Amino acid sequence: MNYQPVIPFGGMAGWSFLQRTQSAQKEAFNASPVMERDVQYYKENIDKVSSAEELVDDYRLLKVTLGAYGLDADIGNKFYIKKVLEDGTLDNDDLSNKLSDKRYFEMARDFGFGDFGIPGNKLSDFGETTTDAYQERQFEIAVGEQSQEMRLSLSLERDLGGILDKSTTDEGKWFSVMGNPPLRQIFETALGLPSTFATLDLDQQLDVFREKSETYFGDSTVDQFSNPEKMEELNRLFLVRSEIANGTASMSGGTIALTLLQSFNL
Repeated sequence: MNYQPVIPFGGMAGWSFLQRTQSAQKEAFNASPVMERDVQYYKENIDKVSSAEELVDDYRLLKVTLGAYGLDADIGNKFYIKKVLEDGTLDNDDLSNKLSDKRYFEMARDFGFGDFGIPGNKLSDFGETTTDAYQERQFEIAVGEQSQEMRLSLSLERDLGGILDKSTTDEGKWFSVMGNPPLRQIFETALGLPSTFATLDLDQQLDVFREKSETYFGDSTVDQFSNPEKMEELNRLFLVRSEIANGTASMSGGTIALTLLQSFNL
């Protein structure tokens, strides 16, 4: 039986508990027999793969690969994944460059089947790096079975940190946020945006993200979240708004406002 993460509370109380116990819980989760077998198999075999076709034809390797990028749900779309990987990333017409979800681009870039003579999975540290990411995301999935909000909070620092590290414009970073489904959900929830927001024109969405960010955090740029305190503030606002939406739908507008004010000393 696999270890199931324990999250006894919701909101900030649950997040604080998870932060305190995360290391021990991850260790127990990663020690499960299934996880250990999958990780070992991947490390022993991924460097033997020379093409996208070979990768998608090995279910166990494909499962860990997709899981490492948070794309577990696509395990049945072998033709689609093969196309993304074979195209590569260097041409604007490559499929990975046309997709709004940039996790596909990251996967195609890291493997490099369509970009380089020697694919990235031949590198000595590829198996270790990928299985580390797989274990991290599988733990998040297990946490999500208890609390989807906690799962998203766990992914925040990694996903947003990856965007902050990019050498691109602020506009490009905002579009990267918008193209990462978990991050988009965190920002939309934290900034109080409606479910219909994603139907707006992308430039309109960009303007709203910037305006709302300026209102709540005092800065319209993505780079502000390189400050750990700002990152924590974003996560706290996300968790508080999620808790209100999930468990206190009957609260009055005044009570909701007071909850937010007390949580953020506004």
